[in-house]
Amino acid sequence: MIHSDIDLLADKTKQLFSEGLKSLELKEPIKALDCFLESRKMFIKMNDMEYVSICLSFIGLCKYIKDKHDYKSALSDINDAREIARITKDKNAMMINEFCLANINLGEGHKDVALLHYNNARELISEKDEFNLTGYIMSGIKQIKSEPEFTLPLQNDPLVSLVKIGRSITAQTDIDVLLKVIAEETKLALGADRCTVFMYDRYKHEIWSKVALALDEEIRFPEGRGLVGYTIATGETVNIADAYSDDRFNKDIDKQTGYHTKTILCMPIKNNNHEIIGAFQVLNKLSGIFTPADEDLLEAIGGSASIAIENAQLFEEQKELYKEQKILFESFINTLATSIDARDKITAGHSSRVKLYSMLIVDELGLDNHQKEIIEKAAILHDIGKIGIRDSVLQKDGKLTEEEYKHIQEHAKITHDILEKIHTSKDFQVITDIACSHHEKYDGTGYYRHLKGEEIPYGGRILAVADVFDAITSKRHYRDKMPIDNVINILLKDSGTHFDKSIVDTFLKISIDKIIVVFQTENHKTLKEEDKNLLRKYNLLDIHNIIKKENKTSEQKDILELFNKYYCTAEEEKI
Repeated sequence: MIHSDIDLLADKTKQLFSEGLKSLELKEPIKALDCFLESRKMFIKMNDMEYVSICLSFIGLCKYIKDKHDYKSALSDINDAREIARITKDKNAMMINEFCLANINLGEGHKDVALLHYNNARELISEKDEFNLTGYIMSGIKQIKSEPEFTLPLQNDPLVSLVKIGRSITAQTDIDVLLKVIAEETKLALGADRCTVFMYDRYKHEIWSKVALALDEEIRFPEGRGLVGYTIATGETVNIADAYSDDRFNKDIDKQTGYHTKTILCMPIKNNNHEIIGAFQVLNKLSGIFTPADEDLLEAIGGSASIAIENAQLFEEQKELYKEQKILFESFINTLATSIDARDKITAGHSSRVKLYSMLIVDELGLDNHQKEIIEKAAILHDIGKIGIRDSVLQKDGKLTEEEYKHIQEHAKITHDILEKIHTSKDFQVITDIACSHHEKYDGTGYYRHLKGEEIPYGGRILAVADVFDAITSKRHYRDKMPIDNVINILLKDSGTHFDKSIVDTFLKISIDKIIVVFQTENHKTLKEEDKNLLRKYNLLDIHNIIKKENKTSEQKDILELFNKYYCTAEEEKI
């Protein structure tokens, strides 16, 4: 084929494929099946295997809609499509395959399986949503959860459309997804080619939509502009039978997009206070012009949509408020931790490093984000009780007396007493419990509550390892940091007595490059990228084993020297 022939075939194929989609949407499965069968042949000629897979998936769905007894044949096509999608690794093909499987399983009454495939499709759908399936997918999920009778994503009568839309948007709190679902469902209910839901920002005097079907960008323009602006400004419904003969229609938009607008229905969306919060713009009725019945249906849709939109906006506002409160709370916590550094210059930065080591352990353990956040805050606050320790003891250079040591041990109890007074949630109670337990020992000989084994909060056991490791690997003005082999020996020797052995084992498996990043916060050395890549292959236990070896290879010697470079201070030369 010459180049122009290929282009012609591609255009013809895409047009035929689009006709198949429209026929499927218009409850014409036989016509849709013919289109997809022919499209598949053309895509094979073009060697476009992603679209071959998509066609096969739709062929299977069309066969099933046409005749539910053709279940096995439909599944055979969809399974072939799945294999092609797997080979090509095309997300669109995978998404369409999951979507079609979901519909067929739903039709067979296999709701659990259908829900699984719908969720898989939702995960695979792209932001652009080339096939405009987000609304269908969300509707399918809602249908299953509310257990309605089986319906395929085809045209329905107005009453069914209203019920379906109500179910689709109930409890949807993501404003972007909500607008897309409303637009998609409205398009289907009115039998139109496109629908956009515009929102009115009265404070910025702007009209916007994050979701415009078939467009991959946000639309934002000043209030009062265009048909939507007119509808929002006046509160009037605009129903145009011929867009190009109406002076209010801006033809430049079609020129920019390549779309041809024929019929338009614009209607304001009002809240319970009868305030206009946005507008529908529905384009190109597929079966003629928009009728008064369409206007009535759109007005009914607007009643449900306005409630859902305002709920979603309120939810967004609450999320923003929560973010602000969280930032304020974290700032408060960091300020408390900084106050310890201000009082105890000897161990300045200790709480920050304990937090970093604890987070490395948490990540290695694979704990979830919620647990990670709690342990992180506990690590930052674990020494806040030192506020109650006398300066003469807290800032003493030399060895503490027995009486002074007993006094400094009180900081764990003081930590509890301080944090207990400010907690406002169950999570903060857990933070308090973890923060004050970092000096507990696994054998029960620690302080201040003398907890033993799993009585010690899991986060407290993590902090215990991080706290000791930082204490003996940090330089003080009255002593150097401990040689790394001695440090690891202490962790190994005290596993099961001072420390939870599983936590120590996890810590020693963390790659050296991550540990050195924490060292850098104290020694301010820069970890070179090539050194980082090399050190990433080793952990602390590897370093320990290499040190113990009598006959080291040249590579092992290089690794020790490299580690020593980042671990030691300028005055130290050996591990």
